[in-house]
Order: sequence, then structure tokens, then C-alpha cells
Amino acid sequence: METSIIIAGFGGQGVLFAGQVLAYAAMDAGRHVTWIPSYGPEMRGGTANCTVIISDEPIGAPIVDRPDIAVVLNAPSFEKYEPLVQPGGLLIVNSAIVADQSTRDDIDVLYVPANHIAAELGSVKMLNMVVVGALLGARPVLSLEQIAQSLREHLPSSKQHLLEANIQVLQRGFEEAGTTLAT
Repeated sequence: METSIIIAGFGGQGVLFAGQVLAYAAMDAGRHVTWIPSYGPEMRGGTANCTVIISDEPIGAPIVDRPDIAVVLNAPSFEKYEPLVQPGGLLIVNSAIVADQSTRDDIDVLYVPANHIAAELGSVKMLNMVVVGALLGARPVLSLEQIAQSLREHLPSSKQHLLEANIQVLQRGFEEAGTTLAT
């Protein structure tokens, strides 16, 4: 089985790291993976997105035009990626800063107030792990423990003091998926 994921938002929201954590966890689980980052020259405040493909088989091409899952953390990303999600796919929306509602009835949509959850549990900068948890709660392409282990191994040393908090927000995002999935 192959799952394509696009994570998109502003630079500084942890978009690229969220994709890296998924990719590392999938690699450690013996899966085939691609991770392609894309960001503007501004970095913080500019646009950023990454594409992650996780597969049980070798991946033919790393380019994704119509993702199975799109995680959108800001309004411009919603506008760009909401129409591109494959029918039957999943759109995860950071409802803390995206007011738009999807009008599509052929995809699952999960509205997660990621900024609010992350701030409540320690720091808004952990919003990326909230949406990763929500993604796994809605589509278990990997386990929470695999992601937690990836965090243990790949969280930068300057952020190690936030390890347990990141695992906590990951769990909270996972739980959020079970209470707010709208089809």
C-alpha cells in the first residue's frame, strides 16, 4: 500500500520537520519512503510544504499531484491543496487559523485547532505534532509509538527539553481525530 501526504503552511510552523518525522518513522519501520521539501527564500513567514510518500513497495516517482492526505496549516495552503486531495482522501485543516470550510463531499475532512492544542500543552510551536497525531488517528499509516521513537531519535538537541511535551501533543492530536472527523 502507498500513501502520499502533503503538509503545507508558513515557514516556522514545523512543516518540514513534521514530514521528516513521518519519513524517519517509516524508514525505521522498514517501509519505502520519499520526502521532498519545498520552501520560499524567506523561510519564516514564507510558504513551506513537503511531500512524503510511504509505501510497502518501491516508490516509482516522488512527485505527487493529487495526494491521498493533505495537511494544511494556513489559508493559502487550504486554497491550494483542498481541491487536489484524491477522492476518498483526507484533508486535515488547522482550524485555529484557517476559517475556510471544505465544500467537498468526496473526501474526509478533519478540522483540528492545532495552534490552540499546542499552546494549551506547552508551546504553539508544537502544532506540527498535533496534526501528525491527528493524521495517524484518522489514517493509521504508522503507529504513535513509531512516531514517538522517531522524535526521540531525531528531535534536535536544542529541542530535547520538549520531547515529552511533543509526545503529549502527538497523543492529543491522535485523540482529536477520533472526536472531530467529518465526512
